[in-house]
Amino acid sequence: MNLKTFFTALLLTVGLVTSAQTVSGIVTSDDGPLPGATVVVKGTSNGVSTDFDGNFSINVSTFPAT
Repeated sequence: MNLKTFFTALLLTVGLVTSAQTVSGIVTSDDGPLPGATVVVKGTSNGVSTDFDGNFSINVSTFPAT
């Protein structure tokens, strides 16, 4: 394995390890929080429902799903 290939593999590995993030928030309307609302990551089937107070937390990837 040459040095260029090694560093490319290393960067890809580091990118995959750090590519996941947790996004959280509150879904509301003019009337207040929305319990049971569905939050889906665009372009995926990754989704969660909000709790009684409209709160949600979902893990997302910075890479598109394959």
